[in-house]
Amino acid sequence: MKQICVVGVGYVGLVTAACFADLGNRVTALDVNEQRVENLKKGIMPIYEPGLDELVKRNVNAGRISFTTSYKDALKNAEYAFIAVGTPSDSDGAADLQYVAAAAKSIAENMTAPLVIINKSTVPIGTGDWVADIVKGAQPKPIGFSVVSCPEFLREGSAIVDFMNPHRTVIGSLDKDAANKVAHLHLPLRAPIVITDLRTAEMIKYASNAFLATKISFMNELADLCELVGADVKEVAAGMGYDARIGRHFLDAGLGWGGSCFPKDVEALAFMAKEKGLNPRILNDVMEVNYDRRKNAVVNLQKMLGGSLRGKTVGLLGLAFKPNTDDMRDAPSIDIAEELVKAGAKVRGYDPVAMEVARPLLPAVDFFDEPYKMAKDCDALIVVTEWNEFKQLDLEKIKSLLKSPVIYDGRNIYDPGLMKEMGFTYRAIGR
Repeated sequence: MKQICVVGVGYVGLVTAACFADLGNRVTALDVNEQRVENLKKGIMPIYEPGLDELVKRNVNAGRISFTTSYKDALKNAEYAFIAVGTPSDSDGAADLQYVAAAAKSIAENMTAPLVIINKSTVPIGTGDWVADIVKGAQPKPIGFSVVSCPEFLREGSAIVDFMNPHRTVIGSLDKDAANKVAHLHLPLRAPIVITDLRTAEMIKYASNAFLATKISFMNELADLCELVGADVKEVAAGMGYDARIGRHFLDAGLGWGGSCFPKDVEALAFMAKEKGLNPRILNDVMEVNYDRRKNAVVNLQKMLGGSLRGKTVGLLGLAFKPNTDDMRDAPSIDIAEELVKAGAKVRGYDPVAMEVARPLLPAVDFFDEPYKMAKDCDALIVVTEWNEFKQLDLEKIKSLLKSPVIYDGRNIYDPGLMKEMGFTYRAIGR
């Protein structure tokens, strides 16, 4: 049993803490947000993630995980300290490292024995060296430590499965012994382990997310061409996906990517390239294509409704940026709702889990507690999030409730032929 401290109980930190506890380690999860910590002690999760509630409660009952706001308590007997705090983008696209710096300083001030400090947060290239300098400068007396980069590759909505069944574990450090210790910590996961230097590990994280975002934007741009030439982008993606050099994942055309990772990481990588005097043309285009999808959805819906949205009522099926999460960070629904309101439409919204998070972000949207109530007397619906619930809707009932049977399917969850047979004015993306 290893003694582990995890700083930050957001998506990455809480999943990391709970999963390491479930592997038999003793974990103390720390956060400076007192209310969040008190809620966790009561079994109230700060985020929606399938299976996380049960995982945390099981390990709390087993005595393997606890929560605190005290660095002194969290670091007592700890062998490893994971930094898993937020690194949001600032106004020019650079990653804001104030929370990483605060965590590193507090660790330095409270550590009492040698420690392996592990950057789990997504941080710019060179942050590992910077963290080491902060720790050295903030220690009341010199105590041995090493800094290791171990970036996370968790997908919201399947984070626990991803942690327990990783494609690979990336570890970067200038200290081989520390890297081996972190590798040993991950051995129970039985996945390939890549050990490299600090800066390469940090780059692997950014490069991976940027490449996946590029695949999505590529398919979205291709979807526009498919519509014009009469091809079906879903069949194109399926045909491409059989090629092992390409793979099937992240080839789905739709409303683009959002959330806490892709937008921030692509923007940060582009910022780093500009800082070094480079012109990140592909990254810039990847971002431009992605955000155009949201405006295009409203433009296309306007055409479906005769050229004007003024006075129309439009319902949004889904608000979270993806299914199985309540995360509204950079969700397409936000931009789509704003564009609809600008065009003079009244906007309604429904999401199975994200509505409480969405309310303060979408003040002009009327929220409904189930999709059929929302659909009643709407002039059109937009499928924004591909929740399984929406795939199973009674479409005949939906049609009877709408003022006009218009659906813009931003996630390609319905069959175009069937929708037309049912009498819907239906448009998908790239089909």
